[in-house]
Amino acid sequence: ETGATTFYEAFKEEETISDVAAFYDRPFARSLCHAWSAGPCAMYPEILLGVRPLSNGWKDWTCSPLLEGSSVTSEIHTAYGTIRVHLDQTHLRVSVPAGTTMKLMNKNYEGGVHCIPRSVLISSEMTKQWSKKYRGWHYHDKHVIPPNPIIAGHEGIQMTDVPTVFQLPGNDEKFYMSFIGFDGIGYQSFIAESYDLVEWTNLRLAMGYGEEGEFDHGGVVLGAYIYESYNIDAPRLLKKTKDDRFLSLYGAYAEKNEYEADPGYQGLASSSDGMHWQREKDESILSIHGPGEVDDWEKHSIYQPWLVEHNGVYYNFYNAKQMPEWIEQIGIATSQCLYEWDRHSDNPIISVNKDGFDTQFCSDAKVFWDEVEKHWVMFFYGVGRGAAHIMIAFSKDLIHWERDTTPLYQAGGNPSGLDKKYAHKVSIVYNPRNDTFYMYYCAVGDNGRGIGLITSKPLSMIAHDS
Repeated sequence: ETGATTFYEAFKEEETISDVAAFYDRPFARSLCHAWSAGPCAMYPEILLGVRPLSNGWKDWTCSPLLEGSSVTSEIHTAYGTIRVHLDQTHLRVSVPAGTTMKLMNKNYEGGVHCIPRSVLISSEMTKQWSKKYRGWHYHDKHVIPPNPIIAGHEGIQMTDVPTVFQLPGNDEKFYMSFIGFDGIGYQSFIAESYDLVEWTNLRLAMGYGEEGEFDHGGVVLGAYIYESYNIDAPRLLKKTKDDRFLSLYGAYAEKNEYEADPGYQGLASSSDGMHWQREKDESILSIHGPGEVDDWEKHSIYQPWLVEHNGVYYNFYNAKQMPEWIEQIGIATSQCLYEWDRHSDNPIISVNKDGFDTQFCSDAKVFWDEVEKHWVMFFYGVGRGAAHIMIAFSKDLIHWERDTTPLYQAGGNPSGLDKKYAHKVSIVYNPRNDTFYMYYCAVGDNGRGIGLITSKPLSMIAHDS
């Protein structure tokens, strides 16, 4: 309003342009181009747009804008060139100088101009607020499925892993859990059942080894089922196809005699009763061999899928390995029919962090819809700081994700040592009978590798309410 084009050393609202030079009781003592007063200019980009360096010289930097307000523009001059960021009512437009990398909502953006719809942006403050409802877990003091369960005809199981809870249409009293057992040779998928979600019985084979020479000869890992609803608090009811069958994607291994023998594959399985499963398609639906272009981040191995059906499209969330670094990250493929798949062009959608609890792995996504908050929720596990931890991320469109960098549940949370090394590969189910979330996970610690349980209420309270 006074016509200033520089930052004065000091400014009083009642001053006129003829008064500004006077200071310290001298007529020309005030600096009219003062570095200290320009301090807010350095702060505004970080406060309003979340623009700050991650490494020296701005070679790596991040952008995480506040989403309140109308529009804001900022320029930052670096040795690589000028960073330009403009946020308006519809888009975030960012010019990334060549030779630098911007991190925005878990994705890396290289040099060039990038335009992201404002409607998909999620701030780190939002993730911290949204994740509160999924914190405060209470542990069960032992495995609900031990590392060496007794299963008739399948003696010698040494480890159990990858739990997935489901129910069958017409029976809302009984719960089922598929899981894998490793017998020193390979993986097979088994099923257990429960009425209270704590005691699991009647363990039996659901899907065994494929034929020799096939992509699933070394093992099968069921669990990427089609559900009737993906609401976080909906029953995990399996959805039947028009020809009265259930379908699931599954992880697979071609080789035996090794734990997770690379490279992994994915297949499509079917079942008439939800209990007994078989290969639906002879060929793998996704692997390091195709379909489509296989990028560096996934060239060494493909791991377990997770399936979401939304608006007539199937989304396959999968993690893959990049060597020699041995990092695992999460990508997505889509399909109209489950038999043919297209890799997303902007994979991976969840990348490892440079520091924190997911520096080596971001893996095993489990995705649901939060009807109250109107967003998608992803539970995944991160490997960092010497262990595996249960993490969470959020999205508005299933493609752009923002994680909360603080684990929901950290390895070693169970004082018995049950999950001292790893807490990962979750399955979450809501029980309306006692208003409780049950989260099953692979717990690795002093008692081996088995299926652990944490709940949103103490088990003593759950037992009283049931």
